[in-house]
Formats: sequence, structure tokens, C-alpha cells
Amino acid sequence: MQAPGPPLRMPAQTSQERAWTAMAQSMAGMIGVPGRRLSGTGAWRTVIGMRHDVVLYQGEALGRYGFGGGHPFGPDRLSAFLAELARQGLDRAVRTAVPVAATDEALLRFHDAAYVRRVRLQSLSGGGFLDQGDTPAVPGLFDAASHVVGSVLAGAALLLQGEASRVFVPIAGLHHAKRASAAGFCVFNDIGVLIESLKRQGLTRIAYVDIDAHHGDGVYYDFEDDPCVVCADIHEDGRFLYPGTGAREERGRDAGAGRKLNIPLAPGAGDREFMAAFGEVEAFVRAARPEIILLQAGADSIAGDPLAHLALTPEAHRHATKRLCALAGEYAQGRVLAMGGGGYNRDNLAATWTGVVRELLADR
Repeated sequence: MQAPGPPLRMPAQTSQERAWTAMAQSMAGMIGVPGRRLSGTGAWRTVIGMRHDVVLYQGEALGRYGFGGGHPFGPDRLSAFLAELARQGLDRAVRTAVPVAATDEALLRFHDAAYVRRVRLQSLSGGGFLDQGDTPAVPGLFDAASHVVGSVLAGAALLLQGEASRVFVPIAGLHHAKRASAAGFCVFNDIGVLIESLKRQGLTRIAYVDIDAHHGDGVYYDFEDDPCVVCADIHEDGRFLYPGTGAREERGRDAGAGRKLNIPLAPGAGDREFMAAFGEVEAFVRAARPEIILLQAGADSIAGDPLAHLALTPEAHRHATKRLCALAGEYAQGRVLAMGGGGYNRDNLAATWTGVVRELLADR
């Protein structure tokens, strides 16, 4: 674990960038609002003249999501990634957008109203936990968590409106949060809010791929019976790692039966095992003919993470991103929204997320 770094300071934006990010901010509240369908043939179609930008959400409001005091999910994670992105010169290849706060209406698409009120009140002064001991209610946490959700929604709106083809939100992918509680460092489930919002826009084939070391239980169980959501999750076997779920036999239920794929890996599994598993994921996602692909690219599956026991290299995440971008090009008009997810070794997450961005940019 590393101590939190200094406050993240972003370079000033140009006038062109300011105008563009203002437009992105205005879109954050649009996706999923009744009566505001997207233009084109069907609610989910993009507008004519799609931009081929890769958009990166970055800024202090996202960097503040973290817990400090030696907590593994510290507020220095974003700055560690951005330093490596700049070192490799990729910061100049992406289009940046400022973080966006979600409205209460957006949060309530997935979360219970009483829980949203509790997070707001408990984070005013801080103190205590929002779960059984993993997720402290630090001051300002409501605002930081709201910016995670809002940035993901804004990024999705850019994709659906044809203003970008790929989006990366590094501090996002909080896949453990439940509708009425926090869990595993996750306050609001940005993925759950996004899926509910995409469904309101008429999407019926949403692919969610999760390669974080921990099973995405907060997404899987809430959409277990939903045929519109195709989930594929590669993770460390739950018999050895939190949250203890995601067995092979869990493939959805009722109307969602057969629309979910869980592939647990044994502790110590490396790239060879991952590549074999991802071949299965790729075939599964292809069969669904997705309209959009969501990737949770947690870096805690890389060898040396303090909270997991897998032994992947960043090449695994690059491979997954490359193959999902290819699938999106075939079926989803190129639309990929990637989220950073977990990862508690700063060198690992910096290298892994930078590799994800490199693949998002590969054919732009």
C-alpha cells in the first residue's frame, strides 16, 4: 500500500477543449432520461458523421475518489496512471474531458433513495463505514462517487451520439456496490446506473466484460435474470478471494439464463490461462451481437497485486481490449467504454491502464 500523493493538478485546457468538455458535461444528464431518445434508425443508433476520438476522463474530481490513510484504494491511483500515460506520450493522443457529477435522478436509476441519502449525510463530516468495514465514509465521498457515475454516463452519451468511438474512465468500474449498500471499496455502482440508463435508450444487447481479479457481483446478481445484459467475467476463483462468488455454474437465471458467463481462474494463473479463457469470452460476446461493449479492466489481476493472487501481465488486458475493439467494430459501431476498476499496485495499474489506452487508440 502507498500513502496518498499530492492533490492532482491538471493542465489548463485550450478554448477548444473547454468548449468540447462543456458539451460532454451537458450530455451527462441526458442518457436514460425519458422522452429524449437518440436520433437515427432505432433509439440506439449514432448520428451521421461519427468522430473517431478516444476520450479520456481525468481531473481532480475523479482523483478524489479514494480513502487515504493507507487504504489500498487511495486517491493517488489516478495520478500514478496519468504520469505513465504522459511518460509514453499517449496523453497527447487522446481527447480529454473533465469529470461530470451525476444527478440524483441518475443515481436513483439503480440505487435505493434511502441509500443515496445515507451516503450524502454520512460523507458530510465523515466517520464510520458504508459497509462491513471496507468502505469508509470519508468527507466528500458523495461528491467524488457522484463524479465517477456522471463521467461514465457522459462518456456513454458521447458514444451514442457519435461524438466519440471509444471512452476510458480510469476511476470507475465500481462493480461491488449493491442497490442499497456499498461493498468492497465501491460506493455507487456506476456500471449498474449505466446499464439501466442504456436500457432506457432502447438498447437490448449490452455486453459487459469484467477482467478484474474480483468477481463483479454487484453487476452480475442485479442483472442475473436480464436478457438484455450479456455478462462475461474472468476472475480469481471465489473460493480464494472476495467476494466468494462467480462459479462456473452461475450462468444467469429465468429470462437471463445462458446470457451470463463466469470463468474463475485458480490462484497463480497467468497469461496462458487468461488467453484461453478470453477466447471463450470472445465467442460468447460475438454470439450476442452487442450494440455497445463495456469493459471493466481491473489491474488487480496483474502479478504482484497486494489484494489478489493471479499472475497476469499487462499484455492480457491489451489483448482483451484489442479483441473487444474488433468486436465493437463489427457489431457496435466501434463503441467501447472501458473503466479502470481495481488495482492496488500503482506500477501495475499505471502500466496496465496505459496499455488499455494504447489499444483503444490503435486504429484511430
